[in-house]
Amino acid sequence: MKTRNGFSLLELLIVVAIILIIATIAVPSLLRSRQAANETAAVANLRLVNSAETSLTVVGGQNYGTIPDLVTAGLIDARFLTPISGYVFTVDASNGDYTAYATVRMANDGRFDYFTRPDNVIRYSTDAARAPTGFTGEPVR
Repeated sequence: MKTRNGFSLLELLIVVAIILIIATIAVPSLLRSRQAANETAAVANLRLVNSAETSLTVVGGQNYGTIPDLVTAGLIDARFLTPISGYVFTVDASNGDYTAYATVRMANDGRFDYFTRPDNVIRYSTDAARAPTGFTGEPVR
């Protein structure tokens, strides 16, 4: 009597095909979930920048500052000098006003860009290609 050791080639091919089908379904969902997590982190980090800007003006007695100014003052940590969760953070500060931006580094890192001003409202980008349809410049909900 002959005994079978292992799997046949056909059985292995069927298993590989099933794994590929599952991966085809799961990967886009995982990418979308990562984008949503990065976007949430970007909004939270912009709120942190808003708080740091307020602290710089109230406690420090200075005008609004850029990201390096906020890091030097110890109000945010040095990780803001590099991309965080797929977003690059910049601040344009001039004439007693500022605009803080969270710009996506690569297309797979996030779908939208964000910005905020001294009113502490986080808004979608004013670029229609970097904001949800119909929400250009609108507050994030």
